[in-house]
Amino acid sequence: MKLIAIDDQSTRAGAEDLGSCQNDTKILALANDVDPRGVSLDGVTRIDLHFPKFTDGRAYSQAFLLRRRLGFTGEIRATGDVLIDQLVQMERTGFDVAVLRADQNLDSAQAQFDRFRSFYQGDAVTVQPHFVREGAAA
Repeated sequence: MKLIAIDDQSTRAGAEDLGSCQNDTKILALANDVDPRGVSLDGVTRIDLHFPKFTDGRAYSQAFLLRRRLGFTGEIRATGDVLIDQLVQMERTGFDVAVLRADQNLDSAQAQFDRFRSFYQGDAVTVQPHFVREGAAA
């Protein structure tokens, strides 16, 4: 997962933008109360999902729907109140990029991925559970 400090974010599509083009990239920013199944993804290469508060997890469901049910293969970016504690779960539900809240440290954020390297359960990215992956390798 790519981590971005909020000050380094190169493109800032707000949650109110429902489609914008920058550098030949069609960016779709969805508010967390929008059902992704009702939105056209034609030509979209990046979707920004917004966390208004860290306790509001609706964007996790949106990311999972986009990856597993709708087959979206472009970039899914987490914006808003993004904390280090959320990053591993964000990656597992389908996010590629996280724009960290201003008070979050990039080095500490990267350490989360070093701390939690693998999981027994399948997820949005790696569908098969650990025992199936291990059995296939043997």
